[in-house]
Amino acid sequence: MVPEGFQRLDPRIIDVRQTVGLITTAVLSAAALIGLASAGFAVQPSWTTVSVAAGAWLAASVLLAWWLWRWPAIAYRHASYRIDDGGLEIRRGVVWRSIINVPRSRVQHTDVSQGPLERSHELSTLIIHTAGTEHARVGLPGLARPVAIALRDQLLPRDGRDAV
Repeated sequence: MVPEGFQRLDPRIIDVRQTVGLITTAVLSAAALIGLASAGFAVQPSWTTVSVAAGAWLAASVLLAWWLWRWPAIAYRHASYRIDDGGLEIRRGVVWRSIINVPRSRVQHTDVSQGPLERSHELSTLIIHTAGTEHARVGLPGLARPVAIALRDQLLPRDGRDAV
């Protein structure tokens, strides 16, 4: 699924995104359970209503957990990038395909960042700040830290001056 000349993200990004999915599921499920319990104490429904609500909560939680566990592997297969003399091109999206082109001449500043989960998996996010006001920040998460640093250095202007 990767076009000719494009690179894949680091496969460890799947683990990071699955962990984020499980955390999201836990938080949303806990919030929904608290909301159901609060409504139950306010209304005092019958046992049948409580059973149906609990079953719906459990089914929704399991479905959300399953979806957020499977989706990162699917999204990973549809994400790629390449860097050439013209700049950086990022392709991603399963249902709605997105192609982002960042011309080298528009690059103002680059960063490499890590969150705690990325750090634990030795991954980084390359952030490119471009000239302009709208969509002036482009991120490419899921890169091994040495790869992100190498890409950052490649995107800097070659003549040593700041880009316009």
